[in-house]
Amino acid sequence: MRPVKNIRHGLLVIIALIGTNLAAQDVQPVAQGVRNDLPRPYITQRDWGELPAGTAQWAAVTAVEPAPDGEIIYVVHRCFENSCEDRPEPPILKFDYEGNLLSSFGAGLFVFPHGATVDHEGNLWVSDARGSDSIGHQVLKFSPDGEVLMTLGEPGRGGSSDGLLHSPNDVVVDPGTGDIFVAESHRRGMNNRIMHFNAEGNFIKAFGEQGSGPGQFSEPHTIAMDSQGRLFVGDRENNRIQIFTQNGELVDEWRQFGRPSGIFITADDRLYVADSESGPDTGANELSGIMKGIRIGSAVDGTVDAFIEDLEPLTDPHSGAEGVGVDAAGNVYGAVVRRRMLERHVLESP
Repeated sequence: MRPVKNIRHGLLVIIALIGTNLAAQDVQPVAQGVRNDLPRPYITQRDWGELPAGTAQWAAVTAVEPAPDGEIIYVVHRCFENSCEDRPEPPILKFDYEGNLLSSFGAGLFVFPHGATVDHEGNLWVSDARGSDSIGHQVLKFSPDGEVLMTLGEPGRGGSSDGLLHSPNDVVVDPGTGDIFVAESHRRGMNNRIMHFNAEGNFIKAFGEQGSGPGQFSEPHTIAMDSQGRLFVGDRENNRIQIFTQNGELVDEWRQFGRPSGIFITADDRLYVADSESGPDTGANELSGIMKGIRIGSAVDGTVDAFIEDLEPLTDPHSGAEGVGVDAAGNVYGAVVRRRMLERHVLESP
């Protein structure tokens, strides 16, 4: 009977090992609280938006910003070969909700257009994260018709002194006071800080410095504001969102939304975070094994409840959407730089 017992014992061990291995295959990687197994309730469309006449494909799309009137969507791209320096084409495209191209503007004003926002009055703000001899290292404010209304920083002159910008990544405007907050710097930028200006564009203060500690930054790549006026800063190379008061006081740190390249917060405090760089390990402190895509949750309590998986979620190149925008109908847009795409994600019907 002992041989039979041993055989049965051996079979049970083998079955247990097989079951353990199968279970291990079902376990999703988790890094710093980031999950790959969230619900995916969106259908992706990759054919939205009328291209300008004579244009065969998108350039590197860097920002998508719906206007608060629920009628207009702005798309910002980086012209030919990921740079607008000395290029004739306008990098800002204005669409209606059907994807019809209404107008375009901004030609000759940018080197490396990057982040953007539409303020409470419907004006578009766009940052330029590089500089040349005569343009760049600025944030430009446009009317809906493309007229330049204000500039922050000095054209072509990057720096660290009061009022100067160096490689600004993104901008947000307080709807109550009109105060302006700019996140800088892009890779190889010198500042790693948040700049605060009043509604007239006068410098108020700066906070932050290079580092990985509380209140420090390593490439603050995106900035957004919730309904309380708090600033959500995507501290990309530190794989976290840091939340601040407008005076620069640190409120909280969230890592569950992944490696943030873009942040969008709706009026009801729904939080959308574009992760374009997780997945590989290139030596830049990426979250290995975590899928690229857009994570969705609450700006109130930090819960994450939905995910839009990227087309190449675990490839080595940084391929996901960097910019993210949400229109009045709840459609989510992803601005994809490396693959030169504009993605539109629509909720599945219940």
